[in-house]
Amino acid sequence: MLMTTIIGNPKARSKTRTIAEEAASQLHAILEKQTSEEIVHEVIDLADYAVALATWDQSIISTLLARIEASSCLVIASPTYKATYTGLLKLFLDVLPMNALAGKLAFPIMVGAGYQHQLAVELHLRPLLSELGALCPARGLYVLDSQLDQRQDVLSEWATAQEAVMKALL
Repeated sequence: MLMTTIIGNPKARSKTRTIAEEAASQLHAILEKQTSEEIVHEVIDLADYAVALATWDQSIISTLLARIEASSCLVIASPTYKATYTGLLKLFLDVLPMNALAGKLAFPIMVGAGYQHQLAVELHLRPLLSELGALCPARGLYVLDSQLDQRQDVLSEWATAQEAVMKALL
């Protein structure tokens, strides 16, 4: 089973990536308890592909699409920009064909500076993933910048809530 984390932050190696990878690690542990399959985790940091996406480089896009198609589970993370996900993440998702995420279990994650945008993960990112066919069965995660030092507790609480949903699905 392949789990892929997609980071939509235009800044490479960002705090969004740190949070997403830690969340994926916790989800990975849950999946390991619920399946006998080997679970491989990989990361696509879209900052590394920004120019290729902006120029619609078909060879890079095809490679990324193949990685998505091979995935069973996706963690899709973005910082909050202008009360929603980043343009880089939208650009990537725009180059995917319709239903490119069909049957994929997806966990949306957003990081932001204030509570006023905490619904962005549910109001903007989740519907976009659903439109592409992803299954987003549980609440997304919104992490405040001010929670970075407590992120282990925040992520653990969120992952625990995901466990029952994942068990029901698997």
